[in-house]
Amino acid sequence: MNAGVRGRPEAVPGRLDLDKLYAARLHAARVRPYLATALFALGTVESRRVPTMAVDRHWRCYVSPAFVDRTPVEELAGVWVHEVSHLLRDHHGRSDRVARERGLTGPAQRLRMNIAADCEINDDVYGDGLAMPEGAVRPASLGLPEGELMEDYLRRFRLGPHTQDFAWLDCGSGADGLEREWDLGPGGAHGLSAQERDAVRFRVAHGITGRPGSAPKGWRRWAEEAFHPPQPWRELLGAAVRSAATGAGGGDDYTYGRPSRRSAGVPGAVLPGLRRTPPCVSVVIDTSGSVSDAELGSALLEVAAISRAVGGRRDLVTVVPCDAAARAVHPLCRAEGIPLVGGGGTDLRTGFAKALRARPRPDVVVALTDGQTPWPGTRPPCRTVVGLFPRERSSRSWDEDDPDHVPDAPPEWARVVVIGGPGGPSR
Repeated sequence: MNAGVRGRPEAVPGRLDLDKLYAARLHAARVRPYLATALFALGTVESRRVPTMAVDRHWRCYVSPAFVDRTPVEELAGVWVHEVSHLLRDHHGRSDRVARERGLTGPAQRLRMNIAADCEINDDVYGDGLAMPEGAVRPASLGLPEGELMEDYLRRFRLGPHTQDFAWLDCGSGADGLEREWDLGPGGAHGLSAQERDAVRFRVAHGITGRPGSAPKGWRRWAEEAFHPPQPWRELLGAAVRSAATGAGGGDDYTYGRPSRRSAGVPGAVLPGLRRTPPCVSVVIDTSGSVSDAELGSALLEVAAISRAVGGRRDLVTVVPCDAAARAVHPLCRAEGIPLVGGGGTDLRTGFAKALRARPRPDVVVALTDGQTPWPGTRPPCRTVVGLFPRERSSRSWDEDDPDHVPDAPPEWARVVVIGGPGGPSR
């Protein structure tokens, strides 16, 4: 018998010590009770092909018996929390989107995504009863700031001598989206369906928002966003922004970093490939008195969606609050930190003018408004998308001096998407 734990048999060498593994999970649930639903939803799969513990996108946790044997229970608890964090934060889905948008391929790029995802998790997950596992990646270990998202960290570093200590890292396809040979796949045992995964996320988010102050800032931010899942109009708005940004003249350039495929037909020569530079987007938000607080809150969610639509480059997204006069141009650091000042009448022409004077000049202007505004008389020198908060125009007065006045519809040169509408774009 093991002298340290009454009634527990000694672990058999080479076999997974489930008692120790589950004791660590219980400890993790005790110190992070808001994550308990997710921790106990993970199916456990013994595997000697993973270096430590890893997850797939179907909520299976692959566990190395040797790793469990040599790791203290307190550190194993930290690994449990770390791995389930990848799944809750949808790092596999986000990695897939980033790979498509930025043209990132191959295991090396997926390793970068795994490291970036670890930085997002590990900056505030440990402490307060949860031990940090040995070798955990922290932003400071790469000379990076804390509090950022995976997409931000991914832009800030490349693989090299400073990351060679993390070459062993493999948190599985649940962290970076790249399937492994040892994945059981969608039809394997112990996995969760898409509906079950959504239910787990919702319950965890509810537990975090229901106990304010008990979770770190990163988890509170995640929980707020979890209650606003992708909506049809948000997908339409993102598609409209991407379409505007990738239109003719949207920022093509040549690069030798990705040689052209035509190089194969010119022996001895390397031809540059065509690369699309990320677009600058300026978002003009209607802050007039006719826009409700709920709609302003929705506008900030749309700003975050717009940032994701252009590859997560928040440094290339600016926000201009505007009622009858345009306010300062704000860079997008955190959407919740943008002051939406206003409350008067509406004239988005000033907002358009302010956005177009910014440097660098935007490739796309997005206006989020209820439509009660004059519009620029001429087409702006860039693509334009209008996110329109719906109004029952036939039953509502739009002008105190003229009850029969109905404002002009957005101009023909703008791509219009109805925010909150069940159908597709207006045009």
